[in-house]
Amino acid sequence: MTARRWFAITRFAAAALCAAALVHRLFWGLGSQTIAGQNFFAYLTMQSNIAFLALAAIGGVIALRHDEDPRWLTDVRTAVLSWTITAGLVFGLLIWQSGVRGIPMTVPWSDLVLHFLLPAIAIGAWVIGPGRRAARWRLIVLVVAYPIVWGLFTLWRGSLIGWYPYYFLDLRQVSGLGEFVGTVAFALAVFAGVASGLIGLSLWRQTVPDPDVRRRRPDPAPQDQFVI
Repeated sequence: MTARRWFAITRFAAAALCAAALVHRLFWGLGSQTIAGQNFFAYLTMQSNIAFLALAAIGGVIALRHDEDPRWLTDVRTAVLSWTITAGLVFGLLIWQSGVRGIPMTVPWSDLVLHFLLPAIAIGAWVIGPGRRAARWRLIVLVVAYPIVWGLFTLWRGSLIGWYPYYFLDLRQVSGLGEFVGTVAFALAVFAGVASGLIGLSLWRQTVPDPDVRRRRPDPAPQDQFVI
């Protein structure tokens, strides 16, 4: 079996694991009988992992049929992985903050999978997975644009229902506007930093030569032929 087919199986396995974790996290949240459980799809983490699930399944099919990922798949992977990895980093920060603030926080196994295990697998696949093209720096704009749009909608929705998926978006739970702005700016910087790291890794270890480079590459100079 080729490395590309093994990579396809890995993508399908990641999709299956992500689906199992999402289903468990949904019913675990609903079982808590809190407004947080009823707002499962409002979390950026859940949205990004649903995108990860779809991307892994589609990527697995493409890996079975083609030796190289198309350009659009690398672009989408850059964005989705940036969101899922950043969500894991922010989740780890929230766990630490809950301990500092003395707020109890229960973490089911599905949260550990979605926030830590799957991002770690994704990073490994990004570095060593065959058939990936180099990512483009312009994608950082897309990576940052999504959480901005999500954040604006979440603030508007939170003002109507009185609930926010993350404490730092609620001015009632932070020290003031300064902490709110600083935390949001830090989160956006993490999104941009993670995207930059993924793009840098893709350029450092490019498993598929850029087609534009291959087209520009000159043909080898003809060698002199000697007739005996």
